[in-house]
Amino acid sequence: MSIDLDVPEDGIVVITINRLEKRNALDAEHYQALTEAWTRVRDDDAIRVAIVTGAGDKVFSAGADLKSWIGRAAPLSEMWQTQKGMLLNRGLEIWKPVIAAINGHCLAGGMTLMLATDLRVTADHATFALSEVKRGIIPANGGTQRLPAQLPHAIAMEMLLIGDAIDAPTAQRWGLVNRVVPADRVMETALELARRVAANAPLAVQAIKELALRGQSDGLAAGLRFEQFVQKVLQSTEDAAEGRQAFADKRPPRFKGS
Repeated sequence: MSIDLDVPEDGIVVITINRLEKRNALDAEHYQALTEAWTRVRDDDAIRVAIVTGAGDKVFSAGADLKSWIGRAAPLSEMWQTQKGMLLNRGLEIWKPVIAAINGHCLAGGMTLMLATDLRVTADHATFALSEVKRGIIPANGGTQRLPAQLPHAIAMEMLLIGDAIDAPTAQRWGLVNRVVPADRVMETALELARRVAANAPLAVQAIKELALRGQSDGLAAGLRFEQFVQKVLQSTEDAAEGRQAFADKRPPRFKGS
């Protein structure tokens, strides 16, 4: 079992789903390990940006290991244990930016994971699909919720109801990914984006992410009001003072997250 967590640079972590023999699919043990990795990202103040990827160069993740889940006996009470084993795509609140480095095919639960990230770099050979409907189930963990929010309605419904895959250029054309690059440049490009994000004031970065996501469900009036309160708090931080001084000094700011 392996969910690898590496720290290539200060402020940046890389989470790798490392289960090549199963197309980086996840059983219960791997989901638990992934939960622990996301919890560390959320709680460790030294982490400013996370990158999530898959091992190898063929599959980002095939999602849930269906053989270990379909028909699995579980007490009905689990339906109301809503905070158990929380994941990024299941609703765990992580306000630090997450970048998906999509090294290969992004399928089922792998795609619902991608939909919960903020920035996305994909290999040019990758494909994207939510094919659960062909197996008699639904793309849970956010598939039916996030895809229609991130794509035009008709395109999202075609993917959900038919279950066919789209290629990387199509995903970029519809705005699902930020960059399409050769396979050997996926991690390099993701790290470049991570460095640029990590160089900014971490409190402001997290506030922006929370405001942007909450605003999608809370409405414009609530979002504008929430902005006022957050801005009032951030204006008194050491980072805000450093940002002003660095601008006056014509030098890069040195943010500390305080």
